[in-house]
Amino acid sequence: MGAAYDVVPFSDLLHKPAVTTRLLERARAIRLRRRDADDLALMRIAQLDAEGVVVDFTARLLAGLVRNLGIEAVRDALPDAVPWVTFLPPADRDQFLVELVEVARGAAALENLGPLATLLSQWRHTAEIHADPELLAILTREPEGDLGAVPRPGTEDFSE
Repeated sequence: MGAAYDVVPFSDLLHKPAVTTRLLERARAIRLRRRDADDLALMRIAQLDAEGVVVDFTARLLAGLVRNLGIEAVRDALPDAVPWVTFLPPADRDQFLVELVEVARGAAALENLGPLATLLSQWRHTAEIHADPELLAILTREPEGDLGAVPRPGTEDFSE
């Protein structure tokens, strides 16, 4: 298998579409670099479908491992996949794992990995806070740090 992806300017696709798409013969995808917007990816539909199958399988396997081996066994293996999890308190590790299984299955079912990427990023940031005792102290100090529960949208009372 060739490189994961080639990077080309978006204008190459517009001006030389045959040459640009031929790059897919040696790469999994083509990253189309754009100046004023997010980059795009161009890939064969067979590759996209294959990646979806792998994500769905992985999500189902993770859920099955938790169900059959128990959360403890899978929690012990988490540092192999996400080393930063070692900075989370034990209760947070369990919560992360529960959310990871749920969101992975949902994201795979929707064929949208965005929610899973967001979850991983959010928990990584939580681990970063726990890894820095000074920052953790600032963010958990009352009232300057944690300002308490946030009201449900639409229920704010600004009359005070």
